[in-house]
Amino acid sequence: MDTWMMKLNKEFWEQKYENGEMGWDIGYISSPLKEYIDQLIDKSLKILIPGAGNAHELLYLVEKGFSNVFVIDIARQPLENIKKRIPNFPEHQLLEGNFFDLALNNFDLILEQTFFCALDPSLRKDYVTKMKQLLKPYGKLTGLLFNFPLTDSGPPFGGSLGEYMSLFKEHFKIKTLETAYNSIKPRADKELFFIFESK
Repeated sequence: MDTWMMKLNKEFWEQKYENGEMGWDIGYISSPLKEYIDQLIDKSLKILIPGAGNAHELLYLVEKGFSNVFVIDIARQPLENIKKRIPNFPEHQLLEGNFFDLALNNFDLILEQTFFCALDPSLRKDYVTKMKQLLKPYGKLTGLLFNFPLTDSGPPFGGSLGEYMSLFKEHFKIKTLETAYNSIKPRADKELFFIFESK
């Protein structure tokens, strides 16, 4: 797995954008996240989208009136794409850098969409710790995790319900973790929708 750690760097991801190799990008917000956002009432929530890519979730949040939204990506190109699509979006809320170095915190909500599965699996415990650190007490980490066997071939890297339970339960209350009923067809039965609340 160490070879992945070296490979999955800024250059790796920027090359993906340059070559148009963005199989993870379905071109719009996924139904499970759209439906979750639709039931949020407080538009002042401080929200983070890590590994945001082209950030279809951000576009949808902005359309719905949420303004306190931050995105972070290790690659520059997706952030440039966001600037073109939302020209008046505050520059200081578009962060270029490594998620694990992010100094902001006190988020009410963090949205997970194909970020976890893009990381070297050896970083999963660090991911959990960092998420806990970024969220307010009782803040929520919500989104989708892939449900297929973890192998060395990736990204995306898979995982299982049992692994996610044991990984997150120390720092998070598992409010929901179940097969998403509204995944896009190619991902049907391969995604778990989850809501984890910071303890």
